[in-house]
Amino acid sequence: MRYDVAFANAKFIPGGDDYPPRWAASAEAFRAAAGGRTGLRYGPGDAEWFDLFLPDGDPAGLLVFVHGGYWLRFSPRDFSHLATGPLARGWAVAMPAYTLAPAARITGMTRQIAAAVTAAAAEVAGPIVITGHSAGGHLSARMACPETLTEAVALRIARIVPISPLSDLRPLRETSMNAELHIDANEARTESPALLPRRAGVPVHVWVGGAERPAFLDQARRFGNAWACPVTVEPGKHHFNVIEGMEAAGSPLMTALVG
Repeated sequence: MRYDVAFANAKFIPGGDDYPPRWAASAEAFRAAAGGRTGLRYGPGDAEWFDLFLPDGDPAGLLVFVHGGYWLRFSPRDFSHLATGPLARGWAVAMPAYTLAPAARITGMTRQIAAAVTAAAAEVAGPIVITGHSAGGHLSARMACPETLTEAVALRIARIVPISPLSDLRPLRETSMNAELHIDANEARTESPALLPRRAGVPVHVWVGGAERPAFLDQARRFGNAWACPVTVEPGKHHFNVIEGMEAAGSPLMTALVG
């Protein structure tokens, strides 16, 4: 398909295939040490749950991280270790699951993440930061669109930081992945943050790696232009290690997330 190579990541990253098992092992070790409240429900569906990790003392706020995987693969439990940085800064971290394609359409995933954010917000007081990576960057960005979240939850959002987000879904219709994603012309229009308005008063900061595939740099910059929001291109980071800043309390990414 026309854009298959453009959106391929692992084959262009040295040792790319080693990252997912390494993420899963780090995440499992983190959960064994940190505990947390796992499997909290936000709906009746099999994938409608989230894990919640709490810092020592009262949380400064709630950070919601939405995992990526082209809406086709992975689980929040492949990325639990990314709660390390926010917890060290005193923030609670919620990591929601959602129904993957082809069992669900992207429109349905957006509704699920909105429900998950709402449920997690009921568990933790204070400001809310929403972030996510790749397809999760798309879903986190959708939370900044009007009428996605309730007014009460939206008013608590301190900022949304999509990491390497997919912001314009139209090119993905011309990838082999679309055999499972089933993105049609209407969904590409109504689910592309770069083609939608931003909710007034919600700050957005796009983050992307400087060594990412040109398609992801283009998606990030186009999104920043569409919403007139800052875009940080982190030097030397590719699509798989750009999220590692979440493991370090003092990283530039953590500063962008929680200040």
